[in-house]
Amino acid sequence: MLYFELGLAVMLGAVLLASLARRVGAPYPALLALGGAALAFVPGAPTIAIPPELILALFVAPVLVEAAYTASLRDLQDNWRPVSTLVFVAVAVSVAAVAAVAHWLVPGLPWPAAIALGAIVAPPDAAAATAVLRALKPPHRVMTILEGESLFNDASALLIYRFAVAAALTGSFALAHAVPSFIAVVLGSVAAGWLLGRGFILTLGRISDVSSAVVLQFIGAFGVWLIADRIGLSGVVTAVIYAITLARYHPTVLEARHRISQTAVWQTAAFMFNAAAFTLIGLQIRPLLNAFTPAQRHDYLLVAGAIVLTVILARIGWIMAYNQAMAIKNRLFGVKLAREGMMVPTWRTGVLVSWCGMRGVVTIAAALALPQHFPYRELIVLTAFAVSLCTLIGQGLTLRPLINWLKLPPDDVVAVELGQARAEGLKAALASIEHEHRAAARLLRREYREALGLTEAADGDRPDTEVNALRRRAIDASRARIIAMRDAGEVGDDAFRRLEEEYDLLELASRDPEAEEGAAASQAAEATSA
Repeated sequence: MLYFELGLAVMLGAVLLASLARRVGAPYPALLALGGAALAFVPGAPTIAIPPELILALFVAPVLVEAAYTASLRDLQDNWRPVSTLVFVAVAVSVAAVAAVAHWLVPGLPWPAAIALGAIVAPPDAAAATAVLRALKPPHRVMTILEGESLFNDASALLIYRFAVAAALTGSFALAHAVPSFIAVVLGSVAAGWLLGRGFILTLGRISDVSSAVVLQFIGAFGVWLIADRIGLSGVVTAVIYAITLARYHPTVLEARHRISQTAVWQTAAFMFNAAAFTLIGLQIRPLLNAFTPAQRHDYLLVAGAIVLTVILARIGWIMAYNQAMAIKNRLFGVKLAREGMMVPTWRTGVLVSWCGMRGVVTIAAALALPQHFPYRELIVLTAFAVSLCTLIGQGLTLRPLINWLKLPPDDVVAVELGQARAEGLKAALASIEHEHRAAARLLRREYREALGLTEAADGDRPDTEVNALRRRAIDASRARIIAMRDAGEVGDDAFRRLEEEYDLLELASRDPEAEEGAAASQAAEATSA
């Protein structure tokens, strides 16, 4: 019962901290990690020990699938160069810098163990990045690059980690064997992710019950990770390719009611997994510190602090150097963008990408997964926790002030494409009923033409139409009436819930979610300034 009660308390605390984060305009993962660290020092707070392989499967797999499902494959392809340099070069630079500093500060630390430490703390975490950045809404291209990095850099870092741990335990390392193994694992993971995604789509198309379909999707998210891990592939790459495959084919298979239920459930589940994961990170700090003598604690904390600075500075150094190289290339050869409207890289975007290096669950899980007799295991685990906490809290809480200070130019690529797609969709709808002469068709054509005229006049924005405003007023009146009928006993709850679902769908159709998100962001900014 203790863990059940603690779980309920963690979820309640997560909800309260997330509400506070929205009010002050801060990313909620940073407050969750801070709250978990504070809870760890409360007298009598329990110690929670979760197997590291379960941490990855339980917390990383579903969040990674959710993040990859919502990622734009086209935008990732357009930005393949900066994404690939972050996934491979930035990780390699961080691994090398951390290994060099750790070996210099602790001469007895073997080089393979130092490289393993670098691989543990090198990759920014997908869960941390998406949870923080989606709330802050940076420019679209910056968001695409950072999301792409967070999806794939775990794979490159964990593969380096795997080879370094093997070298530390066996005392030998063969580059001629490691490179082909690396390539085989990546290619095998891509193939497995695509095959599993296609197979899951065929299965899902045969499921008509909404609840069963949603449960099956969770089984798929966890199952893909477990299958990849069992056959020696990369769970990260397999899960990402699996989710991208689902996103490409889902719209042709799922019904609207499935998509509405799926979106609501996955958003809630992602929040719960993030809340549990980031709180768990904070909860580990006290038992970890208590395991050291005062002298060890002092020395290890100094080393951990130096590694935290190394991780942050190595990322800043590489990204700003790459950004400057691109600026020189653009001056010499001109700017060549994948498509019209994309933001041109500037020093401001370089600063923002440099500072978005939050570490999280993957770093903690990889550190805890080290064998008990691994050289300097306690130091590595403490350093991993220090890097995660310091980057989550220090960088996470300062991202919004940094974005406000940088004053990045507006990035309206999505708004423009949204307007174009809406116009084309409305034209297709009009063409489908153009030859209908019934009264209902005439009314519908009038409504579509009004919406089309407003969409084209707004140049990508979607102003609220008079019809939608009237529709919402009518829905509110209808809803109030059926609630009164239910309260008076004139209709039963079964009939009431059926009508409530119909009104909910009508209300969703009459609202613009982007306008509501913009209003919520404005309210948060006003609360922060106040």
